[in-house]
Amino acid sequence: MKAEIKLTVNGEPVQEVVAPRTTLADMLRDDLRLTGTHLGCEMGSCGACLVMLDGAPVHACLVLAVQASGHTVETIEGLNARKEIADLQREFYERNALQCGFCTNGMLMSAQSLLSDNPSPTRDEIREALSGNYCRCTGYEAIVDAISATAKQRKARLGEVQ
Repeated sequence: MKAEIKLTVNGEPVQEVVAPRTTLADMLRDDLRLTGTHLGCEMGSCGACLVMLDGAPVHACLVLAVQASGHTVETIEGLNARKEIADLQREFYERNALQCGFCTNGMLMSAQSLLSDNPSPTRDEIREALSGNYCRCTGYEAIVDAISATAKQRKARLGEVQ
């Protein structure tokens, strides 16, 4: 048995036919070829599969594709195409906060969500926001530094505009 679903992915309407047990992560990767949604633990612990569902970060490995029907999904590819995270990506690069890169997309999704909700987070708030993401390479300090620097730069740019 298959189910027809309709959703919006990165601003584009999508219609797919999926098995009821297909995860959102599998549909994004296998059917839509949006491979920036990484599969790590497949238990919602590592954060490599993070996407935005109606503006909130979710582990795509824990959401069934049928549950996303009628909703809006934003992936790393969408944020990248709109250049919403160019400053975050630059800071991750400059501070060597991406090393092997496997966790980076999930980290960027968490960071963007945090900075959208809290433009001036403390380092503790950044650490808390990243608590659902695992990184085995950087030790997290470089990632916290990159997010903190991005927050300060965004705040400074807003001050220039006003």
